[in-house]
Amino acid sequence: MNDLSQLLESNRRWAERIRREDPDFFPKLSKQQAPKFLWIGCSDSRMPANQIADMLPGQIFVHRNVANLVLQTDLNCLSVMQYAVDVLQVKHVIVCGHHGCGGVQAALQNRRLGLIDEWLSNVQDVQSKHERLVESAGDEDGQWDRLCELNVIEQVRHVCMTTIVRSAWARGQELSVHGLVYSLKDGILRDLQVEIDREDRIVAACKKALSAYAR
Repeated sequence: MNDLSQLLESNRRWAERIRREDPDFFPKLSKQQAPKFLWIGCSDSRMPANQIADMLPGQIFVHRNVANLVLQTDLNCLSVMQYAVDVLQVKHVIVCGHHGCGGVQAALQNRRLGLIDEWLSNVQDVQSKHERLVESAGDEDGQWDRLCELNVIEQVRHVCMTTIVRSAWARGQELSVHGLVYSLKDGILRDLQVEIDREDRIVAACKKALSAYAR
């Protein structure tokens, strides 16, 4: 049996198991989705949002890319955000990075991998912006973890600066933006203490989150 056949067979076993456990699962799931969360995470295969958060399909709307970046030029990410905020009316936008991110490591080590180098230059911008905080983290592993976290905080700021989120706040929509980091070593999500629910709180919230690294 080839890899694709194994995948399809695994899917069939999963679907049969779900139907046995809850005969109404797929009929209910097919009617509509009403998630409260938009999850912007890394494409890393070890970062499945629903499994990490122990939530069922339909409870989290997900966008993933290498190193969980939010760029004003990325129409894919922005389209997902607009649909989540304007149509699905999510209550929370979560930017979730993870320790051990290969994209962040490549940026930190200034490795040349090809086309993706252009994408990861955005992580290097974060590194340059917070050079002192990265270097103060100690050895390379410490700096790697630190840059993963600082990158999340920076992407939270990027989310908040989009016209999508600012327009939602301007019309009084309930919406909060959060930064989390996931540890592959223990499976725990950690709050980076950057939560923003109004445009006038963006600068102060980011400064407060960054101040934790300056101690």
